[in-house]
Amino acid sequence: MNYQETIGYLYSALPMFSRIGVEAIKKDLTNTRLLCGRLNNPHHQFKAIHIAGTNGKGSVSHMLAAILQAAGYRTGLYTSPHLKDFRERIRVNGEMIPEAFVVDFVRKIKPVISEVEPSFFEITVAMAFEYFAFSKTDIAVVETGLGGRLDSTNIIVPEVSVITNIGLDHVNILGDTIEKIAFEKAGIIKKGVPAIIGESNALTDPVFAQAALQKDAKLVYADRQRYTDEYLYKDHVLTLSVVDAVTNEKESISLDLTGIYQSKNLVTVLAVIDELRLLGWNISNEALHEGLRHVKKTTGLSGRWDVIHQHPTVVMDVAHNEDGMRQVCAQIEWMDYHQLHIIIGMVKDKDIEKVLALLPVEARYYFTKAGIPRALPESALAALANRKGLTGHAYPDVNSALQNCLSNTHTDDLVVICGSVFLVGEVDTSVFSTVKTYLSQ
Repeated sequence: MNYQETIGYLYSALPMFSRIGVEAIKKDLTNTRLLCGRLNNPHHQFKAIHIAGTNGKGSVSHMLAAILQAAGYRTGLYTSPHLKDFRERIRVNGEMIPEAFVVDFVRKIKPVISEVEPSFFEITVAMAFEYFAFSKTDIAVVETGLGGRLDSTNIIVPEVSVITNIGLDHVNILGDTIEKIAFEKAGIIKKGVPAIIGESNALTDPVFAQAALQKDAKLVYADRQRYTDEYLYKDHVLTLSVVDAVTNEKESISLDLTGIYQSKNLVTVLAVIDELRLLGWNISNEALHEGLRHVKKTTGLSGRWDVIHQHPTVVMDVAHNEDGMRQVCAQIEWMDYHQLHIIIGMVKDKDIEKVLALLPVEARYYFTKAGIPRALPESALAALANRKGLTGHAYPDVNSALQNCLSNTHTDDLVVICGSVFLVGEVDTSVFSTVKTYLSQ
């Protein structure tokens, strides 16, 4: 098989959560251990940082990878899902895994696939670990896919474990309370390995404390060490004032990730860097600032308050649950614009009504869907939204929605595309060239 045939085989032959949902989940680590065992356990050949959380884990993963790379370490990065290209999931020093490696890996592992019958995610985890070992990475930043305790990535023993925050998401899989979800995320805490918690919470703190006690793991709450108190957005750069909670000393840090919600992720990242330095990793302040200024360029991160067009301002954000949408709405309130337009599509297994209840009623809405079986039909989404006082029209795909939206905008309007990672991944920026005549009138 060539590369396209190989990717087609992976998508069609293996259960894929992003397409079919919970039926694709294998709720134990047996398959991942078997696959990696057949590959001579590549995850034993590199150091790692392990990251879980309801929101923010992708941003934290990319920030850490950018800093480690700026510090001179050969850095692997495993994240999911991808937006455009499967190879986005697996990178070394910012470069995507080569097509040839993907083809060779699948050819080599195909007999084991027939025997083990793994999920798509289990295969991609094994592929990532094999590539990191092959590439002789110094350290890999590994993001969980879903949960933590039973996530396929949880066969690694990292330098540091990180849990960004806890919110109600994937409740049909992880549990229907904050405490139950925290228990699943806490499953990445390992014996003797420092654990960083991004956001403290009265409901989740006892869960993490118990897990850390059982594993004899140091527990650090990032938001008790630092906080941010000033923001400046200029020339696509967000500059934040970070305050030490003990000494009250301030430090100015600039990010090319411009969502205000990145302030929480930044505080988490700084706590992780503290721990890595204590463990002997050589990360200078210069490398830290350099990495954070160039996260997108270094790692290829997109879809986090990602400005893809100006006049009007068009932003993509992968917010897809209640907590994520609350952060997006806070960002919108911070923006100046003439008219707000929101293009939204969601998948069926989210708490859609709670998300819709957060959205501003004064916006003009364009309801749509991603091209996956899990997507909620645009007409159904429009009907639910109308009950919440949100008005607009339905469109069969995100690009027709965007085209219609742009034909009704002024140059000082704000357009936000959100609701699903997969929806954001389908945005075609060539749409902008087809509507220039409308924008200039």
